[in-house]
Amino acid sequence: MAYLGKPAYTIAVLQKYDYIFKKQYGQNFLINEGVLEDITEGSGIREDDLVLEIGPGIGTMTQYLAEKAGKVVAVEIDKTLIPILEDTLSEYDNVILINDDILKVDITGIARKYNSGRPIKVVANLPYYITTPIVMGLLEGDAPIDSITVMVQKEVAERMRCGPGTKDYGALSLAVGYYANAKVILNVSPDCFIPQPKVGSAVIKLDLYDEPPVEVRDPSYMFKLIRAGFNMRRKTLVNALLGGSLNLSREGIEKALDKMELSRTIRGEALTLEQFASLSDILGE
Repeated sequence: MAYLGKPAYTIAVLQKYDYIFKKQYGQNFLINEGVLEDITEGSGIREDDLVLEIGPGIGTMTQYLAEKAGKVVAVEIDKTLIPILEDTLSEYDNVILINDDILKVDITGIARKYNSGRPIKVVANLPYYITTPIVMGLLEGDAPIDSITVMVQKEVAERMRCGPGTKDYGALSLAVGYYANAKVILNVSPDCFIPQPKVGSAVIKLDLYDEPPVEVRDPSYMFKLIRAGFNMRRKTLVNALLGGSLNLSREGIEKALDKMELSRTIRGEALTLEQFASLSDILGE
């Protein structure tokens, strides 16, 4: 078995197929066996799990996942990688390849078709340019997902798990905090990839909650408030919410802040998830 985690094997495959990296897909292939083992171990995959892998590339991590999981559904947007994947994964009969954009894929349908509708585990080395839309899509969708273990830009991992008052705190931090418990598994240096990215990376695991840690009447309205509140970070929360498309009045927002005993000059970055939930319930009335 030629494990693609060895740089020589990855280079041999790329040369065999004259593969050219495509900038529009933000491709960086992993070439470090230790990191691959840590991701697979850290994701908590068992032999009865269905794993959804986003962006398998040439199948480097897919090999590790296929040896641990019951089934792996690998979704790859780059159609020129499909014949390579069919070659590198030919020894695995538990891998299903799908050539599609993950943002358009019916994940619930995949769980139903290949896992009897039971919750699945997502594992991915995500392209940095589209990390947030993918993570938010996974969190906000109604698909049955147990956990999401993803390689992301290091600063994005920090943003996912930081708290109020920090420079990285924002809408992504609050969304992750509402839907999942976040834990960084490991940091990964640029030399673990071909080609090397310009920034450091981190692997973060999101264990999705059965029930969110805060109660809110209308979560979608709360997240509209959150997005508006962080759209213009330098403005006070009152001015930021007035600048959004929420049709709120200054008087209404100020009354809500008064009721919560918060300053009328407070900024969105100072509010906790619980406070945004309370604000949402008051303004939603």
